Amino acid sequence: MPPTVNQDPTAGKVSAVLESFVRWLESYGEFSWDHQSFFAGPLGSRAKALYYRHKLFGMVAVAPMVFSEALFPTARRLYHYPIRLPIADAHYAMGFAFLHEAIGEPKHLDKAVHFLEVLKATRCPGYAEFCWGYPFDWVTRNGVIKQGTPLITTTPYAFEAFLHVQQLRPADERKRILESITRHALTDIKDKPFPGGGNTCSYLPDEEFNVVNASAYRAAMLVSAPQFSDNDDWLKTAAGNVEFVLAAQNSDGSWPYAKDGVRDFVDHFHTCFVMKGLAKIYRVNGDSRILAALAKGVDYYLKNLFGTDGMPRPFSKAPRLTVYQCELYDCAECINLCLLLRKEFPQLESTLETVVAGILDHWIKPDGSFRSRKLKFGWDNVPMHRWAQSQMFRSLAFYLANSKPKTGSD
Repeated sequence: MPPTVNQDPTAGKVSAVLESFVRWLESYGEFSWDHQSFFAGPLGSRAKALYYRHKLFGMVAVAPMVFSEALFPTARRLYHYPIRLPIADAHYAMGFAFLHEAIGEPKHLDKAVHFLEVLKATRCPGYAEFCWGYPFDWVTRNGVIKQGTPLITTTPYAFEAFLHVQQLRPADERKRILESITRHALTDIKDKPFPGGGNTCSYLPDEEFNVVNASAYRAAMLVSAPQFSDNDDWLKTAAGNVEFVLAAQNSDGSWPYAKDGVRDFVDHFHTCFVMKGLAKIYRVNGDSRILAALAKGVDYYLKNLFGTDGMPRPFSKAPRLTVYQCELYDCAECINLCLLLRKEFPQLESTLETVVAGILDHWIKPDGSFRSRKLKFGWDNVPMHRWAQSQMFRSLAFYLANSKPKTGSD
């Protein structure tokens, strides 16, 4: 996968990194530990549930997991086992599709189709429409979300993966699946009016409203749906969710995780999720209010969510003890956001190049995979497909596809 004559040097390095990563993935396999491994098993989930019920006793219970995460990341294997997650499979599908677009090798598109086949097999059971969630019980402050419960923060990635491959290699079955995913988002996911304006959608069927990135995900997905089918209801529902996302923006340009009076923290990758969703919607409808919100958001983002070295930092103000300095997931989402918005906001170009260079210089392991986190002391080198090997693979493949030399036929 050598760089072409007209390809810039960074793109050539990215190409080599992706080639090495593909070899690593083939060798390592498609199951991995996860960010949630410490709390996905019986011991960790009970400790986390206790923390939410009784903070003092719970802090004692979760201390071994937090300590391990900070100093002994490989201890994940003591708490859970390798799994596969639909979010990762969707990102790999998109990454291989972008790789195919960048260099034109059919084998990469075949690999993207492979991951779609996996997604077909791992959809949530018990639902008429195609949808996806987590393959473990997820303990949250609001209770336990059972394994196999569809999440509106997971399903849109599968939708985007199917849509991307459908555009490259159309198939009737994929079109039917796309329509099914959209029906799920429209009917199983519910809306509730938000006092500040618009409608907030549920995080899972009928439950958990006011999470800002959830509404951004759903709106972006529904706005994309007319690419393969025409239904005004999708656009009307999306418009209500967009109104909520715009109303949820703080006066300083930031977006809180949720508008529930509790989870008002501002972090890096959730901020990217919200702005990515708005960027995709703006591309379709050209709404000037979205562009204005993005302008305020980008200004806050660049001033508050990066360290002195120019690399992403996890929070503008950490709501809890943070055991790491920089997160692979944040870097991946930063690259995505900059690629989506650099035309409208040229100031993102230097951020993009800084972060890509930082990844190439410091985050590539000898085996071809990526480091997962820069800790306070040392690195977390445990490869986790969802956190965020797949996201970085997709982001760099997206970067390479956008660096492809233009020809007269492009």
